[in-house]
Amino acid sequence: MAIALATTREEILRCFPVMAELRPHLKEAEFVGRVKRQQRAGYQLAFLTDKGHVMALAGYRYSESLSWGKFMYVDDLITAEKSRSHGYGQKLFKWLVAQAKARDCDQLHLDSGVHRFGAHRFYLASRMDIIAHHFAVKLK
Repeated sequence: MAIALATTREEILRCFPVMAELRPHLKEAEFVGRVKRQQRAGYQLAFLTDKGHVMALAGYRYSESLSWGKFMYVDDLITAEKSRSHGYGQKLFKWLVAQAKARDCDQLHLDSGVHRFGAHRFYLASRMDIIAHHFAVKLK
């Protein structure tokens, strides 16, 4: 198993099938461009491979706020459905925590859709707390 950052077009494209499980609205033809645009603003895409196959990935960024101090925000965290319960998600999550600590972050945050019960069990088992409700309004 190995974890790397997707920086090249080819690496980013390798992540698309797994990302599409979490974000089915994404189009493969637009994926690399969207990721590259976000990377210019600080987004990073990490992927875990086993025997050459992408098993899990995480999109994240660093920020700072008055309420949370310096923090890592995980935008995307997914293990391929066929690869769940093999420790890939836990290995990637521990790697994220180590990265956040190495950058001297005070906290690690993520939001999770209310319907993602399996993910919630994983986050709670990973010692995360539910600390807020997230509200949104669609503008388009």
